[in-house]
Amino acid sequence: MLSDDFLEKLNSVTKKRARFVIDKILEQGFCSTQDLKDGGYEHAPRAARDVREMGIPLITFKVKDRNGKSIAAYKFGDWEEAKRSNKLARTGGRTQLNGQLKKALIDRYGCRCYLYGEEYPSRLLQPDHRIPYEIGGDPYDMNNLDCFMLLSPSANRDKSWACEHCENWKIRDVEFCKSCYYAFPEHYEHIAGKQEKKIELVFENDDIDIYNKIVEIADEHSLSSKDVIKRLLQYAKSIDKENKDD
Repeated sequence: MLSDDFLEKLNSVTKKRARFVIDKILEQGFCSTQDLKDGGYEHAPRAARDVREMGIPLITFKVKDRNGKSIAAYKFGDWEEAKRSNKLARTGGRTQLNGQLKKALIDRYGCRCYLYGEEYPSRLLQPDHRIPYEIGGDPYDMNNLDCFMLLSPSANRDKSWACEHCENWKIRDVEFCKSCYYAFPEHYEHIAGKQEKKIELVFENDDIDIYNKIVEIADEHSLSSKDVIKRLLQYAKSIDKENKDD
């Protein structure tokens, strides 16, 4: 039997994906990844995260699908325990990432995506935890802007997908995240666990002619723009080496 205050909390959820999970659990006692897929939601972890971000505890466990294969499923956790000790209940989860926080981030960094480095209309930018909420929880000091970043919608989706497919999604080592591009792109050692480096390039104003020339060269030689830039850098490096040798 669910308590009145828990039911009130459940009934207050209006987001479509989270609502689907909650209704399915209320209907049959759990919501499986197969239920989500049948409902048109391909990414079960994100659906579960939507619910948890509302301050509602979920437990992940295993059930059998229609073919007898083990799949993940979600059911409600201990609401009373969550109210006593879970930071989700105390802070309202990522609902704390509100307009006030967004304004403070814009005041400090401007209307710019922290990953892509591009300017966006403020209405499109989304405040996000540098370290995924599922791994690091909420910062103890919600006023510490260094714990958050502004992301464009596509950067936010990119980060979510990469984090959820990273080996650390299950290990949950906060220190590992601190050296990741998706948390601290200004100084990082890996990208979601892979030994990679990337540069986000934005061509503006007079630089657009350079961009057009790169695209022209790429089309002429059936290369990608990235390959052209890499080859230009390799060529510049070889010229620099020759000059030093001379």
